[in-house]
Amino acid sequence: MRRDAWWVQPLLTFLGLSAFIGYSTWRAFMGQDFLAIQDGTNYLSPFFSPILYFHPNLSWVTDEVRNAMHAHAWLGAMPAWAPLWVSPSFLILWAPAGFRFTCYYYRGAYYKAFWGDPPNCSVGEPRDSYRGEQRFPLIFQNIHRYFFYVAAVFIFILAYDAFLGIQFSTNSSGEALAAGETQFGLGIGSLVLWGNVIFLGGYTFGCHSFRHLIGGGINLLSKTPIRSKCYECVGCLNSRHMLFAWCSLFWVGFTDAYVWMCANGTWTDYRIF
Repeated sequence: MRRDAWWVQPLLTFLGLSAFIGYSTWRAFMGQDFLAIQDGTNYLSPFFSPILYFHPNLSWVTDEVRNAMHAHAWLGAMPAWAPLWVSPSFLILWAPAGFRFTCYYYRGAYYKAFWGDPPNCSVGEPRDSYRGEQRFPLIFQNIHRYFFYVAAVFIFILAYDAFLGIQFSTNSSGEALAAGETQFGLGIGSLVLWGNVIFLGGYTFGCHSFRHLIGGGINLLSKTPIRSKCYECVGCLNSRHMLFAWCSLFWVGFTDAYVWMCANGTWTDYRIF
């Protein structure tokens, strides 16, 4: 009975999520140009961080890139039996993807956009019964609270990557430093990496599960002033959870694209100082 253009919101959600899923899947299978080390930079794409294993014998990997990936890799070279299409992203993307897929906000978004359950608020559903999330397969949505712990760890990993993004192996004049030495600097890519940490951090630590973890078991917050203040801070982020969800989704994709373009030489990173 709604007379307005109620279908616009779920349509935009469908297009936005489909574009991100398609791009991230393609980049995972592409599996290259995720580490930009040109002109002394050290930018690692968040789609491939952390690098657990890497293939040392890929055709596009130069000796310089191989050494840089080896420095990032936690466990070294990929076993010889592993297929070449298994890029580092396949080993880690399940964690942030699982956190977003089970997110309370995203459930409401993609239930409408992809399943029509319901197509939008106050719009009739294309089914007669509601099964909820108490049965297979949707009962797995309840593991969101556990995915939060994994996603939180990734924020600190990405923050470390952003820290490496302000460590340059050349000075501001572009002259190479001695082997093993780095110099503090700031490039456009550095700002992109830190922006990714800020948006993802705002989304992750504004999570309903984190809010409940801090204050959900307290009857009187006034008796725990420190936790009460933390609860207020998380509540502030939580009130903008949808905004952070979309900003972080766009920015993490943009960050990967920026690193990719710098790694293959299409873009040149501008060194601010």
